[in-house]
Amino acid sequence: MFTLQSDSSTPLVTQIVDGLRRLIADGSLRTGAKIPSIRQFAKTHQVSVFTVVEAYDRLVAQGYLVSRPHSGFFVRRRAPAEAAAVPGLASTASFDAQWYLRSIFENRHLAVKAGCGWLPQSWLFEDGVRRSLRGLAAENVELDGYGDPRGHLPLREFIRDAMAEHEVSLQPDQVLLTHGSSHALDLAIRRLVRAGDAVLVDDPGYSNLLFALRVAGARLIPVPRTPQGYDLAELEEAIVTHHPRVFFTQPRLQSPTASTATLAQLHRVLQLADKHGLTIVENDLYVDLDPDPRPSLASLDQLARVLYVGSYSKTISPNLRVGYIAAHPALIDDLAQLKMISGLTSSAFSERLILGALTEGRWRKHLKSLRTRLAEAHEACGQRLASLGFELFHEPKAGMFLWARHPRLPDPVALSNRAAQHDIMLGPGNLFSATLQPTDWMRFNVAFADDARLHAFLQAELG
Repeated sequence: MFTLQSDSSTPLVTQIVDGLRRLIADGSLRTGAKIPSIRQFAKTHQVSVFTVVEAYDRLVAQGYLVSRPHSGFFVRRRAPAEAAAVPGLASTASFDAQWYLRSIFENRHLAVKAGCGWLPQSWLFEDGVRRSLRGLAAENVELDGYGDPRGHLPLREFIRDAMAEHEVSLQPDQVLLTHGSSHALDLAIRRLVRAGDAVLVDDPGYSNLLFALRVAGARLIPVPRTPQGYDLAELEEAIVTHHPRVFFTQPRLQSPTASTATLAQLHRVLQLADKHGLTIVENDLYVDLDPDPRPSLASLDQLARVLYVGSYSKTISPNLRVGYIAAHPALIDDLAQLKMISGLTSSAFSERLILGALTEGRWRKHLKSLRTRLAEAHEACGQRLASLGFELFHEPKAGMFLWARHPRLPDPVALSNRAAQHDIMLGPGNLFSATLQPTDWMRFNVAFADDARLHAFLQAELG
């Protein structure tokens, strides 16, 4: 195919992109031709999977390749006018989320998961799940049938009561249980977004959401995050200029920045939503990690314009995949229909297992301990990164993440490729970019970042 030059000053990712583009341009790789899989290419050329992921990512974003589920990667048919297009202009429509998902889940085996989006197993509520499982076994739970399409009613009632503690008043029929928050966001996208729609998103933002929106063909309109929440001037200008219908946002302990919007900002967001007819999808994924009681968009709006997404995957177990949507009844009816079309019902067994863990008596103690542990991890990680010369975007002392950059480490993608060779997973900032532009920021998961191997690697990279 072509040969990579490991001693060249040109990064390997760029060599792969340029090489495949030349083969496509000169007809050596014709439209519809299958190219090697990520793993096959990496093995043949003796490069890391991360390097190939990044190269294929760019080629998809530029419109040269397309991925077909369970089949592989193929040369994309390109209109004549596209050949002269500026690289990257087709990225919003053609970006394929499979590369990100594959790069994360194929590399879970890396020993130091400093860039991942989950908590260590020992930090989760394993004891509560085991006790709940024993309780279900003693009850001789029936496993026939599909269960309630909206989800296990007692768990929906529990969520109603839990949201009431956060000043949100609703009924169980306003809650739809899902296979985690990603499923909830996907249902919201399918109900609220059509191909070509302008959609407001946090920038940087929640990576799974950004990729799902791109697959749906949405035009992503970035709303810059600040340490205090939003750039409200940019938000208002984006609304006036692009006339979006939906704003997908994460006001609290946002991924990847861990910033939290102030009360005044939440009020202003709702004022703009009301004025311009905007629906808000509030992803409150980390509410249980927040040590401070504070309002949400849902509590200020009482689900008039806000669709609220929550999950137990981050605090109990990611493998059980139980999340939920809360919204006004008419919208929940539509979402329930979409849920049935795509997969009938969610797992009643998992939902009952989660409910047992939530109600067996140790849940609140677990959350208190987890918040304390995260606060201590934030302090340690922040001090260590600062001592190495990193600039911290924000120091929340809560949640899972720190967003940081270093003036001598301008290319986190290349850094991540090298880190993978040392058994370390990093979180390069381009994964969280609404515009797919390069960035020197990185996401650190504080629960995994207190590892001597990570800091030895960073110290070596800094010379």
